Amino acid sequence: MWHHDLGNPRETSMLELATLIRDMVGSRAGIVHAPLPKDDPVRRNPDIALAQKLLGGWTPQVPLERGLEATIAYFRGLNGRPQG
Repeated sequence: MWHHDLGNPRETSMLELATLIRDMVGSRAGIVHAPLPKDDPVRRNPDIALAQKLLGGWTPQVPLERGLEATIAYFRGLNGRPQG
């Protein structure tokens, strides 16, 4: 089953996200801090009001960590590595 990512109003910094993913996959890789592109928004906080209205009060149900677990498991499966 495919899901479209409408966004989640929970604000997470790129550093937090990179650190979380690195820890979840068991990597010891460093995190590189590079300059942002000139047109890159400094903050991302999606407005999901339209989705909530059109979908009868829909709200995100999958926490970030659980979504990342499923994504990591999927990509591990693509590479033929054992999951878990």
